[in-house]
Amino acid sequence: MKKLFLLFAVATMTLSIYSCRETTQENAEDAVENTGDAIESAGENAENAAENAGDEMEQEAEGTDDMNADDDMNTDDDM
Repeated sequence: MKKLFLLFAVATMTLSIYSCRETTQENAEDAVENTGDAIESAGENAENAAENAGDEMEQEAEGTDDMNADDDMNTDDDM
């Protein structure tokens, strides 16, 4: 009877350790995937910001910038 109980206890512990290991592995995979998605999103945001900044600088240089309409117009009233 003791051997049967001991065998059952060892089998139960083995199964619980094995199932925890799978859960940890799945959690790690999810974390890596989420990190990759966050990095990709941050890269896209940085690319968009750089593109918008370039467009803004180009418009400012050409005098067609709508953001600061007052300083784009060179009239005698502003001076």
